[in-house]
Amino acid sequence: MKIITKTNELAKVCTELAKADFVCVDTEFMRESTFWPELCLIQMAGGETEVIVDPLASGLELEPFFELMRDERITKVFHAARQDIEIVHYLSDSLPTPVFDTQIAAMVCGFGEQVGYADLIQKTLNIPIDKTSRYSDWRRRPLQEHQLTYALADVTHLANAYPVLLDKITTANRSTWLTEEMSALVNPDLYRQHPDDAWKRLKLRNIKQNRLGVLIELAKWREATAQSRNLPRNRVVKDDVIYEVANRAPANEGELGNLRSVTKGIVKSSYGAELLNGVKRGLAIDRDQLPEIKRAPRLSSEQQAIVELLRVLLKTTAVKHNVASKIIANARDLEKIALDDHADVSALQGWRRDLFGSDAIALKHGKISLGLRNGIISVIEITDIR
Repeated sequence: MKIITKTNELAKVCTELAKADFVCVDTEFMRESTFWPELCLIQMAGGETEVIVDPLASGLELEPFFELMRDERITKVFHAARQDIEIVHYLSDSLPTPVFDTQIAAMVCGFGEQVGYADLIQKTLNIPIDKTSRYSDWRRRPLQEHQLTYALADVTHLANAYPVLLDKITTANRSTWLTEEMSALVNPDLYRQHPDDAWKRLKLRNIKQNRLGVLIELAKWREATAQSRNLPRNRVVKDDVIYEVANRAPANEGELGNLRSVTKGIVKSSYGAELLNGVKRGLAIDRDQLPEIKRAPRLSSEQQAIVELLRVLLKTTAVKHNVASKIIANARDLEKIALDDHADVSALQGWRRDLFGSDAIALKHGKISLGLRNGIISVIEITDIR
């Protein structure tokens, strides 16, 4: 099995792939010990071309691959695309377009919730997938033949599954659904990791409003440090440290060392000084300049009952239309709808509103109900009730 290791070889194969109607793409990467994913392998299949690219090969430039990813004439087919797209965005500051995510398509087709690659291939092609090489160390060279065979199969099987999914979606008149989902998937905001926004990743339920500035500064420092040193966030300091230091706001090394989550190693390292500096910066922020912490209100017993009704409606809708319920709405969406007819949730927008959201609001206001007809839960217009 030939592996592409030279730039001119990559350019040639990308030229061939650019002639195909679509290109299936997969990547193997490692990120357990790094902040940024380390790209270790690229697999592509399109037309008569099937290829593995070694990004770790000395002197190999990946620009021909990135040009192919940016080529708007060719659909790029991924399975569970987000991490693959993140890698392309990180290395090239660009996004593949257009894209087709077979995992999302499978959910739209009713194949289940977050269908794994092996399940997808089994359900569309009736081919079992050998998963023994799934957890390989893809940085190690040379790679074994069975690893390369496993990696290439990820795109060769996908090339056969894609037309099956596309046909199902077209037959069900759900192409516009996929267009909405794919547009969201290639939104650059999904892949930007600016330190100023790092605090938004943290849970705010245990943070007081007057300590939010400290939390923001500590999260910003950790994110910038993790990125610059290419370390996982928790290898800098764990979330527990961020929360406790923000809430307790230690003023000196002694107070910092008294915190349960802060080890002596942290106190004596440069990180200890950075934490204390972050506390000072956070406390100096004018409270009026801080975002307001919006805590989720507790649902009353009546609102909880509405959520349960919405849950039944969601399941009924998903079964009726043969689509995964998770792609329509999640539990938090249902709670927000129970509280607010105009909640900013995807379930009340686009195709989801047509499918479920409008009925959800109607159910809240007694315009429809749920009942049994021939042993099946159905939506019933109130005027139909005798």
